[in-house]
Amino acid sequence: MNYNEALQLLKAHSQEHVLKFYDELTEEGKKELLTQIENIDWSIFDILAKKDVLAGRGTFAPLGALEIDEIESKKAEFEAKGIEALRDEKIAAVLLAGGQGTRLGLDKPKGTLNVGVNKTLYLFEAHIKWLLSVKEKCGSYVPLYIMTSDINNKDTVDFFEEHNYFGYDKAHVKFFIQEMAPAVDFNGKIYMAEKGKLALSPNGNGGWFRSMMRAGLVDEMKEKGIEYLTAFSVDNVLQKINDPCFVGATIISGADIGAKVVKKATDREKIGVLCLEDGKPSIVEYYEITDEMANLRDEKGQLAYVFGVILNYMFKLDKLIDLMNKDMPLHIVEKKVPYIDENGEKVKPEEPNGYKFETLILDMVHLMDSCLSYEVVREKEFAPIKNMTGVDSLESARELMKLNGMEF
Repeated sequence: MNYNEALQLLKAHSQEHVLKFYDELTEEGKKELLTQIENIDWSIFDILAKKDVLAGRGTFAPLGALEIDEIESKKAEFEAKGIEALRDEKIAAVLLAGGQGTRLGLDKPKGTLNVGVNKTLYLFEAHIKWLLSVKEKCGSYVPLYIMTSDINNKDTVDFFEEHNYFGYDKAHVKFFIQEMAPAVDFNGKIYMAEKGKLALSPNGNGGWFRSMMRAGLVDEMKEKGIEYLTAFSVDNVLQKINDPCFVGATIISGADIGAKVVKKATDREKIGVLCLEDGKPSIVEYYEITDEMANLRDEKGQLAYVFGVILNYMFKLDKLIDLMNKDMPLHIVEKKVPYIDENGEKVKPEEPNGYKFETLILDMVHLMDSCLSYEVVREKEFAPIKNMTGVDSLESARELMKLNGMEF
């Protein structure tokens, strides 16, 4: 794209201000800005114009789970099926690791956080150790795809190289960068982060598969015979990725997706709950749960909306490909967006001053026809690290690591 083409495109969307400082840029800076303009997904502005009339959520109903006792009774069958699929390298894993560890006092990728006390143990390392244990059990490496962002890609790749992939065969690891979306002010005008850079932000945890497609990785996976993808978050140090029992249970169930869940600690725990929405699998966020839903009991007297998701999903690859032909809901979120003003001066707002656009993995779940809700032992598989202390923190994760006999 050249300057004139960019100008015409921006004029068509009343965004000419994006080129205001173009003449002050270096040749490389000009090229980078034109590339950013070319990659703008203008459909988000159509959604922005209709944000006040977008449909709300549907009708919710509880969704039970394959509970721990039943899983134990069928463990041999599930594991045998899972080991077979993993040995044949039909199940790949996708690590969602596009974020920084800012809230943890870390100006680096969150996965580089040292969770150890007596010895060094990085979050990335903990996940690789688990995958190596799967490899030992099944005899094959799990193909691993790591989603980074423009912000942390180089640091992430360099970190893995520096640590020799923690013993994992690098031939089975691929990195890809999450797509970005421009942030806008409340009038829909694109913010500029610098004179030659749009204010961009990751497009949410529901954008991972589209980003893989754009990186050309999906055709590669099809050629390799991969049939399922598990997606998991980087911040849960106890995350068990592609464990054979879960893999086998999901395959045997025939469901489009498997989702690991834990029983909520309290009726108002801040965790998304797996449920049905208009008869299809979905996730209701904790702030959407009404008092009636929170207190509803099943025939056993247990909470009806009790199974919380831990961001460990297993999707059928062909269903994900079909999903890309559908319109994923786009969520418009008010945020504080740093920007430069009309004089090129940097502004750091103290209150929300614009919108960011995100797709969410919960919408991917809802666009599937069926889901296996698979309960895991909370204390063994759920130790997310969001903060340094308190609930879901490095402090609480270390307590659970100790409980699980981990050396750290």
